[in-house]
Amino acid sequence: MSAITTTLPSRDPHAEPLNGVSRLASQANPAAYGHGRRLSQLDTLEAESILVIREIAAELERPVLLFSGGKDSVVMLHLAAKAFWPAPVPFPVLHVDTGHNFPEVLAFRDATVERLGLRLEVASVQDYIDDGRLRERADGTRNPLQTQPLLDAIAQHRFDGVFGGGRRDEEKARAKERVVSLRDEFGQWDPKNQRPELWNLFNPRHRPGEHVRVFPLSNWTELDIWRYIEREGIELPSLYYAHEREVFARDGMWLAVGPHSQPRDGEVVQTRQVRYRTVGDMSCTGAVESDAATVADVVVEVAASTLTERGATRADDRISEAAMEDRKKEGYF
Repeated sequence: MSAITTTLPSRDPHAEPLNGVSRLASQANPAAYGHGRRLSQLDTLEAESILVIREIAAELERPVLLFSGGKDSVVMLHLAAKAFWPAPVPFPVLHVDTGHNFPEVLAFRDATVERLGLRLEVASVQDYIDDGRLRERADGTRNPLQTQPLLDAIAQHRFDGVFGGGRRDEEKARAKERVVSLRDEFGQWDPKNQRPELWNLFNPRHRPGEHVRVFPLSNWTELDIWRYIEREGIELPSLYYAHEREVFARDGMWLAVGPHSQPRDGEVVQTRQVRYRTVGDMSCTGAVESDAATVADVVVEVAASTLTERGATRADDRISEAAMEDRKKEGYF
C-alpha cells in the first residue's frame, strides 16, 4: 500500500459538491483541477487518520467508535464523517458512562449523535454498581471502573474493532502503543507483543474472541487537535472555553464543586475563571485557570504549555507512575 499523498477538503463533510465535481475527486488529482499545492501538517495528519479509518472499517465486520463528547472523540468522529462522505458513518458509537460525567458533555454527545443520525450504545458504570458487579472506589473516582463495562459491551455487541481517540503525546503508556493494537480474548494489552507498522501498513487480523483497538489520532498532538478544530470550525462542549465556575484546590488542580465532587475539610470553595483541557469523571478531572474564551485563544495557550492535558489535569493518572499502563493492560482505553 503506498503512502497517501492527498487529503479531503477542510470543510463541512456534508456540503454540496463543488461545481458539479465532488471535492474528493478534485483533490485526488490537484493538478488536474488547477490548484496543486503541498500538504500542510494538518492536511497530512487528516489524510493519515482518514486512511486508517477507511482501511480498518474495510477490514473488519463490526467496528465501533468510542465517543464521549470530549475534544479528541469529536475530532475523530469529524474525520470519520469525512472518510465516508457523502454516505453516513457506517458504524455505531459507544460511550462508557461513569455516571459522573459533566452535564454539558452529555448534552453535547446526545445532540451530536442526533445531528449525524448515529446509533449510540451506552455502557453504564452506574448499572454495574447498582447490581453489585462493581463497587465504588475509596477515592470516589469512577474512571478506573470503566474497563469492565467496556469489555462487556465489546463482547455483547461482538465488536471486532474499537476506534479510540488516544494520542501518543498524552501519556507515556499511550506513546508505546501502535495505531492498530491487538487485544487478547480477555481484552488485555501486552506492550511487549506488538506488531510492526511499516509504510502505513496496518494489520487488524485477530483470532475469534480477540479484537483490535485503533487510534487514528496517534500522531496528533494537543496543539494539532486545537489547530484542526479552529480550521474546521468544529463545535465543542462549552467547558473547553473560559467560564466562571465554583472550584476548590486539591493536589495542584482545581476541581469543580458538584454532586460527585465535594470539598473536604480545609478545602476552600472559590469562584474562578477556568476551562477544561480534557473531560472525564468530574471527581478526577481538574480545570486550569484561563481567560481563553475562543478557539484562537486556546491555540495560543496550548502552544505555550509545557504539560500535556492529562499530566496537568487528570488525578487518575497520578495513582502511580504506571497507572495508565496498568489500566491498559487490563483492557482500558
